Amino acid sequence: MLAYLDHHATTPCDPAVVAAMAPWWSEHCANPDSRLYRPALEAAAAVEMARGRIARILGTTPEAVILTSGATEANNLALKGCCETALDTGNPRRRLVSLVSEHRAVLDPLNWLARHGFPVSLVPIQPDGLVDLDRLEAALGDDTLLLSVMAANNEIGVLQPLAAIAALCRQRGVLLHVDAAQAAGHIPLAMDDLAIDLLSLSGHKCYGPKGVGALVVRPGLRLAPQLHGGGQQGGRRAGTLPVPLIVGLGEALQRAEADREGRSARLGGLRDQLWEGLRDLGGVELNGVAPHGTGAPRLAHNLNVTVQGVDGHQLHRLLRRQLAVSSGSACSQGSPSHVLAALGRSRAEAAASIRFGLGRSTTAEEIARATAAVAEAVQELRLRS
Repeated sequence: MLAYLDHHATTPCDPAVVAAMAPWWSEHCANPDSRLYRPALEAAAAVEMARGRIARILGTTPEAVILTSGATEANNLALKGCCETALDTGNPRRRLVSLVSEHRAVLDPLNWLARHGFPVSLVPIQPDGLVDLDRLEAALGDDTLLLSVMAANNEIGVLQPLAAIAALCRQRGVLLHVDAAQAAGHIPLAMDDLAIDLLSLSGHKCYGPKGVGALVVRPGLRLAPQLHGGGQQGGRRAGTLPVPLIVGLGEALQRAEADREGRSARLGGLRDQLWEGLRDLGGVELNGVAPHGTGAPRLAHNLNVTVQGVDGHQLHRLLRRQLAVSSGSACSQGSPSHVLAALGRSRAEAAASIRFGLGRSTTAEEIARATAAVAEAVQELRLRS
């Protein structure tokens, strides 16, 4: 049986989350916006309960939560909605700023906006994957409307310094959007404390269902809707709400928050064991900040390494017999990782990189199997060369 170590691509839906969703598929099937009878009111109450759970975990109000189909839609709504609002209100600011290492769900909307009158500046990252705050500050000018930055990188797991970044945005009057798809349920996120204006998340990255997520918007911030139709969610996002998925999202986030600290401590220990075993092979280099140490700015369940001196395609062909791991972004469709390129990795080095994403079900035995599988593959490939 394959050892599943690709929890950054997606996580298995928690059985308790599946159970929580079950009644809402058929037994309680009413539309929550048809509030003329009891079943619809019950569905609406279930949605509001889930919305309240999400808000409490993120340190904001239920009214701030816009339910979406996932983080990709939430990112598009945040970026395009803010830009359209700027046009509607006569705000002269147009420039959008982000990092070169962002997910395509942010970079592609930014590219679209650049073609429609909103210039984009992408700030490079340092060799450890973190942004240089001085360079970021220099990029935030009087014409900057919004900065978008990932809380946790989906490939190398680094945690950007959100508090310091938010402080720079406040000083410059710049809106801050945080893509928290990989962070929600895995690290503490308090929007009001951090002064985050917009935050995107996705259910399937934290043991919830696929097809649901949220954009959390600072109260009072106007956002132009990008879907038009029935006027649901206060006119901010049209479309009939998928009650089972929303219930699942709320349940998943609550359960993820409940075991977050213990899970992070356990998976961080397993991740460090994996790194020590791989490092002993020689010629294995870490991508991103070091995993060890108190407060290390990296997701506890992430490890991304480059294996020197082997062909990456052959390496992954051998590994897939025993491990479910990624060579980089699961959304890159075989192209070289732009994140690893930003770290200075060559095309060949990026291909010979492995992203390990540990999860709730990961065991010490699987870590030992993973170490042995990589060692066996690397030895075989090095003997051939």
